[in-house]
Amino acid sequence: MQIDDIPAYMAHVGAAARAASTTMAAASTAAKNAALDALARRLRSEGAALAQANALDIAAAQAAGLAVPLVDRLKLTPKVIDTVAEGCEQLAAMPDPVGEISDVKRRPSGISVGRMRVPLGVFGMIFESRPNVTIEAASLAIKSGNACILRGGSEAIHSNLALWRLVQAALSDAGLPPEAVQLVETTDRAAVGRLITMPEHVDVVIPRGGKSLIERISAEARVPVIKHLDGNCHVYVDAEVDLDLAVKVTDNAKTQKYSPCNAAESLLVHEQQAAAFLPRIGAVFVAKGVQMRCDEASRRLLAQLPGADVVAAQESDWSEEYLAPVISIKVVGSVDEAIAHVNRYGSHHTDAILTNHHPNAMRFLREVDSASVMVNASTRFADGFEYGLGAEIGISTDKFHARGPVGLEGLTSLKWVVLGQGEVRV
Repeated sequence: MQIDDIPAYMAHVGAAARAASTTMAAASTAAKNAALDALARRLRSEGAALAQANALDIAAAQAAGLAVPLVDRLKLTPKVIDTVAEGCEQLAAMPDPVGEISDVKRRPSGISVGRMRVPLGVFGMIFESRPNVTIEAASLAIKSGNACILRGGSEAIHSNLALWRLVQAALSDAGLPPEAVQLVETTDRAAVGRLITMPEHVDVVIPRGGKSLIERISAEARVPVIKHLDGNCHVYVDAEVDLDLAVKVTDNAKTQKYSPCNAAESLLVHEQQAAAFLPRIGAVFVAKGVQMRCDEASRRLLAQLPGADVVAAQESDWSEEYLAPVISIKVVGSVDEAIAHVNRYGSHHTDAILTNHHPNAMRFLREVDSASVMVNASTRFADGFEYGLGAEIGISTDKFHARGPVGLEGLTSLKWVVLGQGEVRV
């Protein structure tokens, strides 16, 4: 197949994935687990070859002047390889969701009605930078009984190709079709346009990358999209709170790592705790070089700190995803005001309340309209691995079947099943 004929090439890839998906849906748990274990072994044994392929991408990225953080995301270090290999083994050890029948109820007519968990079919995954996503997506596809078509960023093409070949070999080792996991072998952006407009071959598309990529996919796709656009996550410090806990959790939520979508970008503080809490967390932010964009009440308390980088917040700051050492800060008068602010300006990703007041905690959990809502914990925990999903394919802020970190169950759907003994409707 000529890769330069993009429509024909993508149609070929799609047809092969659709055919493989039938086999994967019927594959035994033992075969899927064998493929995952084989993939883990191959990842660990092929470290030298993977490093050689990865070095080509690193050199090209540096020559192109890619920013240092972006170059770091490309690196397949031994630790990264071991982590994704371990992830494969963890998935192999997890229960298989496919074929599970639940909620069976006997009806007055005599039939029993329940629901069975089944694979989605074929999903397309479009991602940037991190080549480890190739293994994460492939391993989740295998365990969930799906086929997938992966399209990584051009900056990681050599690394992704090397990883993909190991996936195909592992599938063959287990007697499963290697076409169940395919990598788009061209960096031509036209391939993305075809992938997201092939409903005859692709059941769902999952973009994982920057906002511009996800906006493009959402606008142009002709198949359902599992996605989130922004990660404007909030931490709210309530009127009744353990201040030591609040400082520790807020610090972690903001500064443990600035670039992830689950890092805190906005801090809300009840007016009863502002004078006690803000100077303490402000000193932490000063020490770590975090700029604070403040409303007037918080600015008065924070501007007096030596070395503080404090500026007046603009309206746009309340909804901004910084992905940088910057945080917006606002003093609020009640939990009602905090909830209203989060629902108005947040991105429905992850938000946390820090409180000793159980009724306020329960209200926050019920009323904040986000995919993950937390009490007395860092927003950085919003992650498939941390939630016990084994791995995640991405985060969804939509409200259909997959919401929050998307793991095995998010890559399946439910169909109704009816069990009878010859009953007929009268």
